[in-house]
Amino acid sequence: MKISYGKLRVPLHRVTEGEDGAHGLFACEVDVEVLGENFTEAYTHGDNREVVATDTMKNFILRQAMAYGGVTLEGFAAHLGRGFLSTYPVMQAVRVTVRELRFDALSAVLFSRSRDDHGMAMAELDGGGLTGHRSGREDLWLLKVTGSAFTRFARDEYTTLPERVDRPLYVRLDVHWCYEDPADGEGGDRHVPSLDVRDEVARTFHEFVSESIQHLVHEMGTRILARWEQLASVSFTAENHTRDPVGDVGSTRVFTDPFPAQGLITLTLTR
Repeated sequence: MKISYGKLRVPLHRVTEGEDGAHGLFACEVDVEVLGENFTEAYTHGDNREVVATDTMKNFILRQAMAYGGVTLEGFAAHLGRGFLSTYPVMQAVRVTVRELRFDALSAVLFSRSRDDHGMAMAELDGGGLTGHRSGREDLWLLKVTGSAFTRFARDEYTTLPERVDRPLYVRLDVHWCYEDPADGEGGDRHVPSLDVRDEVARTFHEFVSESIQHLVHEMGTRILARWEQLASVSFTAENHTRDPVGDVGSTRVFTDPFPAQGLITLTLTR
């Protein structure tokens, strides 16, 4: 029997004030999943004596937001994982996922909540330390109005899609990466901010004339690994949301929503 349990979507907002009066905001939501066989009796016999309540986990996460002195999602995930294992020895292993609740600073005291792309980090730990990790930037929606093509693809009696030598390309992207040394992800000069990865992805999309989404994400991944040698791998999950053409008048073109199903493209590049 394989079991796990935990707490999902614990939200927190930590505000700090600098000497100059400017405020910093660290906002995120946290999932924690407890792994291992030590809670089997709760499943098979209703014996809860070893069970750490998920409400207790929630309170632990909130208190640790005050104890954590860093500013990275990766560092907070690892900090929570180590804290859970040292505080509750009954836990054999934990998986902690932290997702940014994105607020864009408008002034030293004012922030605007954004539902757009956001950073994330995952850390998995057992008694021996970190066993898995991942960083990422998720839910990027990018539209390039020219400079993308899809031609020379396989055709048979089921193919109705026309070739397009220059199309607006509208994609949703999740980008994830792992470090050669996971400690680099927790902070310091070798930490790669997810905003920088987002900017590199957008720059590649702008500059590169692609023949397909597969072609595009491969170029994105190649450039990311070339720019940050501390990264061991990068992966993409891409959805094609490109609109269908309606017509054009001169240089003006009109598009509309496509059939409600998306193409899916994935890629993982390792160094």
